[in-house]
Formats: sequence, structure tokens, C-alpha cells
Amino acid sequence: MRTSRLEAFSDGVLAIIITIMVLELHVPEEPTLAALGGSATGFLTYALSFVYIGIYWNNHHHMFQVTEAVNGGVLWANLHLLFWLSLYPFTTAWMDETDFARTPLVIYGVNLLAAAIAFFVLQQAIFRCPGGDRLRTALGRDLKGKLSPLIYLAGILMAFVSPWLAVACYVAVAVIWLVPDRRVERFVMQSQDEAA
Repeated sequence: MRTSRLEAFSDGVLAIIITIMVLELHVPEEPTLAALGGSATGFLTYALSFVYIGIYWNNHHHMFQVTEAVNGGVLWANLHLLFWLSLYPFTTAWMDETDFARTPLVIYGVNLLAAAIAFFVLQQAIFRCPGGDRLRTALGRDLKGKLSPLIYLAGILMAFVSPWLAVACYVAVAVIWLVPDRRVERFVMQSQDEAA
């Protein structure tokens, strides 16, 4: 089965998730900058989760650039990833509306960790498909993919010490992934050069 339908469905779900998150932003009741300042935390939590959705969309796109075909296992693994990503609007809003209280902060970290694990599971499902070795070769050692869950775990634990240490861990992973990951692009270019 080709990947195009899976990619189109995933793109649509991610667009809806972003839309739901932006609808959670509260419009200030007063037409003043001071009132707008009261919405700053909501905007920053939205921005963090928006960046995460963008990172997943970007890496999902790259992953399927080198995936030739999918099977039922890949379809279910992809839905598993989308499930965890679809919870971002809820966990983001809860974290914001409780001013970074410990439990919502931990749950947000668990949500981030679960999505990272789901992405790993999706990669493993693709590896088992015909042509899955292309993705395995393109990803190489995947240091960022292995490091991220450890930082999420640190963030979850830090929530019991200081909310800002937990947030720092969650932001750190986003910053790590914001640096463009050229592994798949290099692999595709190299494959095209070899085919020419």
C-alpha cells in the first residue's frame, strides 16, 4: 500500500490539533496591553506545543519520503502516534490554566514521552515493511531520538522539584529538534545521485 493516504490523513489530523490548540487561547477582556500580558503564559504554552506538532509533522514527512510502502501495522502505529498528539491541546490547556501546577506538568511530560515512544514504534513498524531498511539507513544512530525520552523523563521528575526545571527540560527537547535534521534529506539526495 502506498503512503500517500496515510500522509494526507496525518496532515489533516495535525492541522486540526493545531486549530484546537489555538482556540484554547483566551482573548483578553480588556483592550489593554496589561490585559494582553495576562495571556502571555497561554501563548507561550501554545507556542511550545505548536513547535512540538511542527517537529512531528516535519519528521513524519521526512520519514515517509524514504518509506516505499506501508502495511496494517504501520497504519495502526501511525494512529497510535496521532492519538498521543491529539492529547496535546488538552494537556497544554491544563498546564496553562493551572499555572504549571505539578500534576498537569507531569501529565504534559507523560504526553510528550508517550508521543516520542509512539514515534519510535512507528519507525520500528516501518523498518519491518518491505524497503524499511531505507529508513533505517537514513536515520543512522538516531542520537536525538534516543536522547529525547531521557530528557522527558528528567522533566517529569523535575516537576516534583520545580515547575521551571520541568519546563526547561521540555523546552530543551524542542530546541534540540528545532535544529533541522538533515539525515533523511542527505539520504534522499545520495540515493538520487547514485540512481543518476
